Amino acid sequence: MGATKARQLSTAEARRGEVLATAAKVFAGRGYYGTSTTEVAKGAGISQSYLYRLFPDKQALFVAVVEDVSRLIRERLGESVAKVGSADPAEVLYAMGDEYARLIADREDLLKVLMHANCAVSEPEIREAVQGMYARLVEYVRSASGARDDEVQEFFARGFLCNVAVSIGAMEVDAPWTRTLLAGIRHY
Repeated sequence: MGATKARQLSTAEARRGEVLATAAKVFAGRGYYGTSTTEVAKGAGISQSYLYRLFPDKQALFVAVVEDVSRLIRERLGESVAKVGSADPAEVLYAMGDEYARLIADREDLLKVLMHANCAVSEPEIREAVQGMYARLVEYVRSASGARDDEVQEFFARGFLCNVAVSIGAMEVDAPWTRTLLAGIRHY
């Protein structure tokens, strides 16, 4: 009986991860407000009632997606820190920035979820999740890099600019305004 219960929990946890990955892609396309749980359930190949067993409502699902995105970003930043082989804050920040640029190039859905999450902060639970995500990331970047507050602020400012530039396709536009905005910004 215990093994069956453990297997069910394991299956539910694995399914939850699959649903989060699908939900990220669906929310990336139409945002929090434009996406229905029916679309997420259909994309995940499950019934809507099963979706509601995993997540009590759409907002809880979206918050879980934001938290999963936060976890993925943190993991990838951590991997870059492990590879850098230097304690110099500038080098560590450069490695993290490079890894983040690669991540949003590889995972367009992740970038879009971030952008949609920032737009859905009028919902208190989502605002709390987004604030928590940035709080954890700022503290991680500060502690992992040893950078000063102004350096951490610049790191995030460049990251936000990179998000917008990638989202609007600024890299495909050769114009004075894009050259100004993209100077010194890495993208892949």
